[in-house]
Amino acid sequence: MTDLEYLDRAEALLASVEAGCDRINESTDADVDNQRVGGMVTLTFEDGSQIIVNLQKPLQEVWMAARAGGFHYRFDGTAWRDTKSGNEFFADLGRYASEQAKRPLAFSS
Repeated sequence: MTDLEYLDRAEALLASVEAGCDRINESTDADVDNQRVGGMVTLTFEDGSQIIVNLQKPLQEVWMAARAGGFHYRFDGTAWRDTKSGNEFFADLGRYASEQAKRPLAFSS
């Protein structure tokens, strides 16, 4: 993948994370604050815990830091997959956000 293709796909992922937070806040009583600064989105939950999603341009990866740990995702031609487990990014984000929010939350691309 070229650097430009990576940036297009990675920026779309960040936009989907932001849109997912907006949808959750509008359709549930969960309060998930999201703030974007450059290539990083920080989700802050009611208990003050955070999930940080940021771009790693030199590696063409997206990294996520949550209470559960740190994870690296690469685009496999279809989806962003964890480089160790093979899990899909949005499935992992939903699981970790649900744990931190103490209620079920779903994200999608």
